[in-house]
Amino acid sequence: MSTPGSYEQFLEDFRDTIVSARARLRDIPETQSRQKNSPDDWSPAEVLGHLIDSAANNHQRFVRAQFTDDLVFSGYEQNQWVSSQKYREESWSEVIQLWSAYNLHLLHVVSVIPEDILTKARSPHTLDQIAFNLVDKNNPATLEYLIRDYVDHLRHHLDQIFAEVKQ
Repeated sequence: MSTPGSYEQFLEDFRDTIVSARARLRDIPETQSRQKNSPDDWSPAEVLGHLIDSAANNHQRFVRAQFTDDLVFSGYEQNQWVSSQKYREESWSEVIQLWSAYNLHLLHVVSVIPEDILTKARSPHTLDQIAFNLVDKNNPATLEYLIRDYVDHLRHHLDQIFAEVKQ
């Protein structure tokens, strides 16, 4: 399914994403991190908070999936998670620090998963419901797919933050 080199490159790219985004996020002023483009949108602080929530939920998925034959996980109420934690009221620098540290830890976690566990085709799964890029429930899925999908989701929202603050 994948060669070790391609996964190693993916891991390097994941690390580069974390490090470069952390530097760019630190350049966003605290006041701008709290601004919303509309009442229904998340502010940059809330988007980054959502990425922390995503890291927390996927952390347990990445660990648990190493000890199961399926990829069946529950989702979570993303808007309620963001709303209840009041990321706009937290220190922007602390939100950045938590996001960065959590993702560097996830990078470590996913870098030590044995290849046979990463690439094992699994059914059933819930990636037709919880993935960023959905997988048909009738097709098997792999833990590696879930991990790569997590990073795609992370990059999507980082791009969203950087696009919003340029305006």
